Amino acid sequence: MNSTYIVVMAGGIGSRFWPFSRTNHPKQFHDVLGTGRSMLQLTVDRFKGICPPENVFVVTNRDYVDLVQEHLPQLPADQILGEPIGRNTAPCIAYASYRIAQRDPHATIIVTPADHAVLREDEFRRLIGIAVAAARASDVLITLGIQPSRPDTGYGYIQYMDDQSLPGGQLHKVKTFTEKPNLELARMFVDSGDFLWNSGLFVWRAEVIINAFHHYLSDIAEVFDEGADQLGTPEEEEFISRAYSRCRNISIDYGVMEKADNVYVLPADFGWSDVGTWDSLHRIGHHDENNNMISGDVLLYDTTGCVIKTPADRLVVVQGLEDYIVAEYDNVLLICKRSEEQRVKDFVADVKAKKGGGYN
Repeated sequence: MNSTYIVVMAGGIGSRFWPFSRTNHPKQFHDVLGTGRSMLQLTVDRFKGICPPENVFVVTNRDYVDLVQEHLPQLPADQILGEPIGRNTAPCIAYASYRIAQRDPHATIIVTPADHAVLREDEFRRLIGIAVAAARASDVLITLGIQPSRPDTGYGYIQYMDDQSLPGGQLHKVKTFTEKPNLELARMFVDSGDFLWNSGLFVWRAEVIINAFHHYLSDIAEVFDEGADQLGTPEEEEFISRAYSRCRNISIDYGVMEKADNVYVLPADFGWSDVGTWDSLHRIGHHDENNNMISGDVLLYDTTGCVIKTPADRLVVVQGLEDYIVAEYDNVLLICKRSEEQRVKDFVADVKAKKGGGYN
């Protein structure tokens, strides 16, 4: 356990969850599920017993470091890694992996987003244990793939090979990654039975992922190789500022996982949702007798299948809506069909262009 580390990626803005998720207060710092704990806190909570607290690292935007400290007061400041600018997941993972490898060359690293929901945590921990054991035993890059329950176009898909697996037969070699297919292709994937949703959860040894950076993202590896001895020192912040100015914006999936030949997937089913959109919140939230997911002081009439999330100090009365999103936070009220929720990012862009920056 002492060589197992957690890297929580907590730097995103979550614009698809607007207006609840905003630039100055993204969704990972909100109590989205109504549990009394923020998404970030729930993420760290579910890894208790998997690794000691001193092995938990959070990578976030420097603008959010204070928010991370507020939500995780038990976390020492040197375990919060501040990014000067967002450069997607590859530089984020490189930063954390090099930092951990300097401290523990034999580290096994679990990478997790900060804004996912897990409903069956015992099963989650069991599967993470299987993945950690496999990563320690083999030079592999492991991702957890979620058994799809529907042909969802909002997720990436992983195709795996049944006839090529690690000892034990639970981890299968990955054949292809496909990013967010159209509905017809998503239906084909689900019907085939050999595709999984890409969860964005990864497990590997530090040396294995760093070696993968050298092979597939050598420009990023070169940047971090040059300054590795400055990590964990007073020079770290200045080095990271220079490093990120040289790193391109690229995801770990596109930069490494889709290219490497030692990628394996562990099929998983533990009540997972990335809570990336309002519709995903509707799927995992508690519903009233009319299939409405409600958070706030709300009176409903002739209303079904809606997501309604409004301030507790404002009475909201809704009549005659079916399958809508009604979301209010701070100075913005959004009313949108659930079937059109993919347009939320377009709304955010339009608001910024036409109304200025005070609403995003």
